[in-house]
Amino acid sequence: MRVVIITGSSDGIGAEIARQLAAGGGAGVALVLAARNRAALETVAGACSALGAQTLVVPTDVGVQQQCRDLVAQAVARFGRIDALINNAGRSAHALFEDVQDLAWYEELMRINLWGSVWCTHAALPHLKASRGSIVAVSSLAGLVGVPGRTAYGATKFAMTGFFEALRVELKDAGVSVTTAYPGVVATMIRHHGFNAAGAQAGVSSLKEEGAMSVEECARLIVDGMNRRRRDVVMTAKGKIGRFLKLLAPGLVDRLALAAVKDEAKPAR
Repeated sequence: MRVVIITGSSDGIGAEIARQLAAGGGAGVALVLAARNRAALETVAGACSALGAQTLVVPTDVGVQQQCRDLVAQAVARFGRIDALINNAGRSAHALFEDVQDLAWYEELMRINLWGSVWCTHAALPHLKASRGSIVAVSSLAGLVGVPGRTAYGATKFAMTGFFEALRVELKDAGVSVTTAYPGVVATMIRHHGFNAAGAQAGVSSLKEEGAMSVEECARLIVDGMNRRRRDVVMTAKGKIGRFLKLLAPGLVDRLALAAVKDEAKPAR
């Protein structure tokens, strides 16, 4: 039995990862589904159970350390082991730094996106070492390239990148793989639910959504990267090229980042 914890699995990428793992593993996989919305988790669990997977729903706010510990404890109490942890829970944000009056929501975003991943990983680590398992961190292209209006979000994702890169080296001899995934624009509602400058729900996306990657393709690439125990999963050609252009032509990368943002969300000149 392969036991996989997936945070942020009530909808979007996390829910699709769960469905794909259930479809591919059937009765050989147990999925521990974590997010704040119990009703949505139960719906995802039902779909996965119909595909043959065992499921455990654990309502969890990853921004609270004790809830991260409880998530892992419940997974181990039910299934006796953990083979993979997919740190997918997160929240988006878009605001020009000069427009932000109260930085409290910057701290909240860091607690959700970075500390939620750190706390879940810390709690699960002894069990992952015992199984020589896998850790997945769902970062973003905004964790590789700075995007205007994404100072808060980019900071959390750059921090994830640094943390999991270092952890990968620390765990090399323990046989635990660490895969960091870098989605670009994916056809989910995460940007609509993110913070705006006032710290309220944005309600709209500030990024150009044309040609957004499907949730199904994004989840497939993450699952494949985990199964192959890859270091990184950079999902778009622009992302792969931009990673190297930062070293060779950083000014060009700045212009490309600006071009990805809608005109009304760009800084005034």
